Amino acid sequence: MTETSLPVGVDLFEVERLLLAEAAEPPLPPRDAEARDRVWDMAVRANPALFDGPVVACGGLVWTGLRVLRLSWVRVTYRHYSLRRVPGATALPSLFVNVVQPTDDGRLLVARMSASTAAPGRWQLPGGSVEPPQGGAVLDESALADQAARELVEEVGTGAAFEDLKLWVVTRGENGSVGLTYLAPNVPEATLRADFDAAAAAERAQGREPELDDIALVRSPDELAALAGPHADYLEPVVRRFCGRR
Repeated sequence: MTETSLPVGVDLFEVERLLLAEAAEPPLPPRDAEARDRVWDMAVRANPALFDGPVVACGGLVWTGLRVLRLSWVRVTYRHYSLRRVPGATALPSLFVNVVQPTDDGRLLVARMSASTAAPGRWQLPGGSVEPPQGGAVLDESALADQAARELVEEVGTGAAFEDLKLWVVTRGENGSVGLTYLAPNVPEATLRADFDAAAAAERAQGREPELDDIALVRSPDELAALAGPHADYLEPVVRRFCGRR
């Protein structure tokens, strides 16, 4: 097992292969379910943009060999994570994919969440929660890379075939949330900025607020630290690891 424990409370795992298996959602006492729903309803009243859609949670991580990680996953909806605000209840860790998008000159793209999202103003990598497979499809390594590629084009406008994305690191951070971080091929800065502007304009033309309202290109943890606003807990360790590979 290759694992790096970091002082900020985020673990980074070097993984060469993922084994995925679906697991059942743990039973929830009726009292916790009622409290969860009350918390969710309050959150929706505060932010009507919240949507209780299907999503995948992490049921557990087990090492089965050198850099081989078995990940069990569970079908839930977004309201499941309201359990984090219910005293005595336990929510499963969230599972998400994101993308390290480098430029030709060795910088790394980071993006800021817009005011209409659940994390306004937060800097993070392009990405999103893992969605459960539909219509008899399976959730495997290719499906996860495909979801990461779709998040990249939807949020930043930059297209990358899922075959070109490489699982680069797995993170575990706040609330045990697990992130699958993929490395994309280098893209020129001018292309990234033009793609982002076009993607944002297309969203506004449809009457929607873009999920991301700004991007930045950083070449060091110090440049990242200079970005005002909250940062995703995994971001600094990932940027530090990216800079260390050069």
